[in-house]
Amino acid sequence: MKRRLSSGAWVGVVLALCVQNGALAAEAGGNFRNGFALDPASIPAVEILSGGLPRDAIPALHDPATRSAADAELRDDEIVLGIVVAGQPRAYPIAILNWHELVNDTLGGEPILVSFCPLCGTGMVFDRRVGGKARSFGVSGLLYRSDLLMYDRDSESLWSQISAEAVTGPLLGKRLRLHRARMDRWGTWRREHPTTTVLSFETGHRRNYRRSPYADYATSKKLMFPVSVDPRYHPKMPTLGLRVPGEGARAYPASELARAGGSVQESFLGRRVRVSYDSAGQVFGVDAPPEVEVVEGFWFAWAAFHPETSVYTAAGSSTPSSSAPVVED
Repeated sequence: MKRRLSSGAWVGVVLALCVQNGALAAEAGGNFRNGFALDPASIPAVEILSGGLPRDAIPALHDPATRSAADAELRDDEIVLGIVVAGQPRAYPIAILNWHELVNDTLGGEPILVSFCPLCGTGMVFDRRVGGKARSFGVSGLLYRSDLLMYDRDSESLWSQISAEAVTGPLLGKRLRLHRARMDRWGTWRREHPTTTVLSFETGHRRNYRRSPYADYATSKKLMFPVSVDPRYHPKMPTLGLRVPGEGARAYPASELARAGGSVQESFLGRRVRVSYDSAGQVFGVDAPPEVEVVEGFWFAWAAFHPETSVYTAAGSSTPSSSAPVVED
């Protein structure tokens, strides 16, 4: 019989993680954690931390049920992660992703992996084919720089969500192709994509999807795990990052876009881009060439994975251009 974890208990588990972390890291030792081999690795194995739960304790979804827009159980102001593949739009409510983090799905005939890391605020969608084979991914229960480490069930390689790269295992160094997706208000997404389908709340799991297991984490300055934080902005400042692997990265903090009137057009690595932020709806918009990868999340997470990032600053901004990082626990 499956034991049900109540929303209140889940909140307690999550809040306790930062207290448990030091002991868990000390106990881990060796080259295995949560049953995963950490040698060889492209990242320091000592920075791969246990999130306090075993692998698959946060259950990934597989080929989940969907509903039509007309039958969706969502308010217009709820946030969804939206994507269009081969002309077919689909929305994934963050209220569900908070509890499952990964969705192995098929859209437009293509196998996709929908991912959301609540600790970093990063919603990213990948083509889950590696070496011509569609992989099934699960939640490892491990973190790197506070970000979700996924694993594929075939090779048991660990994959960093934000870097989109296998960091351990037989597939070490392989990258997942990132689809262009965006977080949006359900009402806006539905109006722009009237034929959209949406992930159903009928997931086969018993969860209180109407209550976030992370309480006020998204607005607090506190982090649950130690990360080097660039102090120029609030750690959870909504930030849209652009990158071209091997060429460079640039960040657009929401506060800077707001100072610039909500929108900016400029050249990024020789490519014309337009980035916007709707302060009322608290959502970003971006227009960039397809080779430019887009990552939306919290400032601390973008800066931790892209320490050499350039940062867009509005004219007259008092934010310093650089500052020494500090370690947050």
